[in-house]
Amino acid sequence: MSADPAGADPRGFASDNHSGAHPEVLEAIARANVDHAGSYGEDAWTRRFDDLIRDHFGPEAQGFPVFNGTAANVLAIDAVTRPQDAVICVAGAHIDVDECGAPERWAGVKLLKADPVHGKLVPDAMRAWEARRGDVHHNQPRLVSVAESTEVGTVYSVEELRMLADEAHGMGMLMHVDGARLANAAASLGVPLGTLAVGVEADVISLGATKNGGLVGDAVVFLDPGLGHDFAFLRKQGMQLASKMRFISAQFDALFGEGELWRRNAESANAMAARLAAGVEGVEGVELVHPVDANGVFAKLPRPVIDRLLDELPGEHPFYVWDEDDDVVRWMCSWDTKAEDVDELIAAVVAAGA
Repeated sequence: MSADPAGADPRGFASDNHSGAHPEVLEAIARANVDHAGSYGEDAWTRRFDDLIRDHFGPEAQGFPVFNGTAANVLAIDAVTRPQDAVICVAGAHIDVDECGAPERWAGVKLLKADPVHGKLVPDAMRAWEARRGDVHHNQPRLVSVAESTEVGTVYSVEELRMLADEAHGMGMLMHVDGARLANAAASLGVPLGTLAVGVEADVISLGATKNGGLVGDAVVFLDPGLGHDFAFLRKQGMQLASKMRFISAQFDALFGEGELWRRNAESANAMAARLAAGVEGVEGVELVHPVDANGVFAKLPRPVIDRLLDELPGEHPFYVWDEDDDVVRWMCSWDTKAEDVDELIAAVVAAGA
């Protein structure tokens, strides 16, 4: 967790958004920064982005770059719902607690929240609102939204996702996958990206790039082109149409192109989380509260240990306290997390409890 000599914060474990962009992504942006190119997506890099989306998610898939993950989630929801509709998600989902009410304000939908099991939605929970279907006094469930990987670092199996999609479709609903960390989930399961979308019969996904080595930009991907028919207008109204889109699209070429940088970055982050979990699991007073499937480690620690770590580790936010009431911390590993960073944190946890 050493600091950069130029004055940057030390590498820590607060968020995979704290890491910089991967050098190959920056190189791709630099290559795109040559002469003039068409604006608003009328450029060769965005045409390549379109090809990559079809390569990963099937010949009918349509992708739309946006600036960030909140926009990807909210606009995806807005595209497939009506004002009277509702979205089923788990309590604590990103769309529930980390987007400042944007789904409710901009998409105008109600969120129906189910109790999670290690961050996951289970099929039985989706039936809780069926008795109100057709009742004019109640919002109508239209969309199921799940995060892969989840907010607590767990990963749905392919079979679990397919069961949720089947259940949703059987009740006349669609399924959205919040894939801010889809790369980490696919790397964890050892499957192609498309397996966690078209392979489980999801309808629309938010494809993350920023948390996995990108500079800025995520994407909305429709597996059914009919669902995204008017999305270009919705993206413009939602203030997410980049005029110099080539610089967003070029990052997807670097990450999701032939070199599979997305997988290399995700595998590295996941491996560091596994190393961290193994290193602290046997420390007295440390309890891992969720399975460590991807790049996040959630652990319960004695409060004095948390306070000592926050005070002694370098950086303003070396990690976050995820649950203040239950003394649960979140340690996130990034594409650039090193083994020595992990080992230093493990040693600090041991020393703090001594």
